[in-house]
Amino acid sequence: MSAGVDLLTRLWRAALLRRAGLWALGAVPWLLLRSGPGLLAWSAFCAWDGLRLKQRLEREWTGWLDGAVPEMEDSSVLLVYAESPVAQLQQRRLLERLDASLTAPRVRAIVREHVRPGLPWLAGNLALAALAWGTTLLPHGAPAPAAVHPGAKAVKTAAAAAELTVRLTPPRYTGVDASASAPRDLQAPEQTVVEWCLKNPAGAAETIELSDGQQLQAGSACARWTATESIFWRWRGARYTLKVLPDVAPEIVVSQPNEIIKELARDATQAAMAISVRDDYQVKQATLHLTLARGSGENIRFSDREMPIPSSRDPRRRDWTRNWTVTELGMEPGDELYFFVRAVDNAARPHTVQSPTYTLRLPAPPSDEEQDVSALPVMVKPESLRSQRQIIIDTEQLIADMRVGDMRAKKMDAATVRERSEGIAADQGALRRRYGQFLGEESTLFGKEDHDDDHGSGNGKPQDVLHEFGHAHDQAENATLFDEATKKVLRRALSAMWDAENALRAITPKTALPPEHKALEAIKELQQSERIYLHKTAFAPPPIKEDKRMTGDMAGTATGKREQSAAPDGVPAPLRELVQALAGDGPLPSLWTRTAHDWVRERIPVDEQRLAAQRAIQDVADGCLACRPVLRAWLRGGVQEAPVLLQATTKVETPFERAVRGGLQ
Repeated sequence: MSAGVDLLTRLWRAALLRRAGLWALGAVPWLLLRSGPGLLAWSAFCAWDGLRLKQRLEREWTGWLDGAVPEMEDSSVLLVYAESPVAQLQQRRLLERLDASLTAPRVRAIVREHVRPGLPWLAGNLALAALAWGTTLLPHGAPAPAAVHPGAKAVKTAAAAAELTVRLTPPRYTGVDASASAPRDLQAPEQTVVEWCLKNPAGAAETIELSDGQQLQAGSACARWTATESIFWRWRGARYTLKVLPDVAPEIVVSQPNEIIKELARDATQAAMAISVRDDYQVKQATLHLTLARGSGENIRFSDREMPIPSSRDPRRRDWTRNWTVTELGMEPGDELYFFVRAVDNAARPHTVQSPTYTLRLPAPPSDEEQDVSALPVMVKPESLRSQRQIIIDTEQLIADMRVGDMRAKKMDAATVRERSEGIAADQGALRRRYGQFLGEESTLFGKEDHDDDHGSGNGKPQDVLHEFGHAHDQAENATLFDEATKKVLRRALSAMWDAENALRAITPKTALPPEHKALEAIKELQQSERIYLHKTAFAPPPIKEDKRMTGDMAGTATGKREQSAAPDGVPAPLRELVQALAGDGPLPSLWTRTAHDWVRERIPVDEQRLAAQRAIQDVADGCLACRPVLRAWLRGGVQEAPVLLQATTKVETPFERAVRGGLQ
């Protein structure tokens, strides 16, 4: 690092010498003119130029060396940063070559290539000095006033008397100061009070035309308007735009956790939360809502709590970060924590926003005492139905008994092994059929039902020809209401149960043990996904009026009949007449400006497009025939969905048509 600093110092000295001539020559004209302000201004420029040159050198000096000194092997950056052993070795090699390859003339040549002498700055400085010297040669006497035409003088006096001032008074909650200016394009917060005032109220009243069709009079009293939308206003033929900045709702960003559902490690002791709330004016309130869920199945308990997010020095934002411990959150293994953030701003009508609900899961440790891991609701559950964990325990016990028998040189009886293995297979088949019902399966392969439900005609039972020889077009899985992800897990569990059952019936319990564990993992996955958290959105029906109950009073009830002819018309008749009139050069309908303004305000929400349409309305009102197609296009563009009425049209048959039809017959 010291070698890099020393080399940077050498380059900086060479750059100063390169620029010193510019700075010295630029001060000479101001010294000759004895101009203190000019000399002070040139000194400020020299300080700025030197600071800019130093920042550029600190940023680019390694690139200068790599491009001018091949011995550096494009590794000049290692003179500053060398953390790894390989980098440190390369740094030592560069330092050994540094003194021999980087001499003082070579350093000056590198700086001369990248640092210009600054002749354009010197030329501009000399031009300013010459201009200042020329002003000193002019006579100090005041020039004689030129003759002014009386008519021009009257116009100038009238314009000065009717000079206009625009005053903006934003709402108090925005914290924006009131302002006053000459007519020009302005921006203002929503609900700002805009006033147009004449500097000479004694003169004639002036008309302020707004783009929404309003006309305000500014005379002895100021014309006032409350900004609710962006408009442009016209005064004496000149147009000025007033853009209204709407109050935006607060923005909530949750950066930690970075997932909607965050599953913690089993041995996790901490959980991080990072929340940021921003608003354009002020965040009045921000709260964190926590809901802890504990239990499983139908024994789930929820506990809620709420805590405020502290404010910061900047009222427009609140940044909050905390690394919770699991004990502070009250979480235990198997619990889930749901949280969301709600924020309110300080608007006249406060905006309330809420972030998505985030979930923190703390997995429960595996338990060997769990007897029933069924994750799906069942209508009927036989008492003889064994869980997958019990089947695994029975299989492991059978394998252990077979191993003990081998060690004692007294093997188990083959019939006993077969009986126990087939008994476990029967339990596995019963459990498989029970879970198979959730995928629409109704048939079995090895159970008693296959032998009892014989389809032969000799046992006196009717033969099910449809199921035996027919072809079902519907899929059995579609009869259930489970989503595709749940069905996928169920298929994996059933496939593993099939493999385990086949191995047990083949009297190979060791082979059956891995698929049994695979089926248990799938069932546990279903059990973990059974818990669902939803916000309470209960419906509160209106209270029943006991005095009208059972009275048969039908007053106020709505009819369920609909008339086809009463369908809403997307294009009102006045607007249709206006669009047709705009296609030609003829007169326009009466009160057409009100129709056009109402349609534009209702159907064009974008500020720029609405202002362009209102400008076209104003141009057409001023008599611009070439602007009619533009306005017609804006009005037709507001028609988004035209209704389609499916009604029969009456056909009028003339006597001529009846005579022709009779002649043909």
